[in-house]
Amino acid sequence: MNSSTFLDFLPTNFRHEKAFFIQNNLTNFDKLSNLSDLDINEVQRKSALCTLNNLKKIRAIAIFKKEIDISPPEAYLLLHCGIASIKSLSLTTPYELERKIGRLERSLRVKTETQITFAVLKKWVKRANQIYKSI
Repeated sequence: MNSSTFLDFLPTNFRHEKAFFIQNNLTNFDKLSNLSDLDINEVQRKSALCTLNNLKKIRAIAIFKKEIDISPPEAYLLLHCGIASIKSLSLTTPYELERKIGRLERSLRVKTETQITFAVLKKWVKRANQIYKSI
């Protein structure tokens, strides 16, 4: 996945953050995943329209992409289900994830366009456990 595609997937409510990252050549998900809290605060100081919540979501999506190879839309889905870090993913089970995704789809009355199977969820949780244990 190239860097422009990574930022292009973001919804319109991320337009200010996206514009800031493009302007400052921070379009690579590897760079975005390495942003520290200090870096995020600096971005917010430089561009008042960038929100802390959106910046942290972008970083979390980039970390999921980099560490577990989860596509940005799938990572965004995890965020909406309350899974915002490798640690929280490692502490859940594939059954819980499946239930959370189903609940989200029912509450939104929408079927997600991602091809997430139970085997995929199992792989994500296993990989998150490996990463979390190695930290």
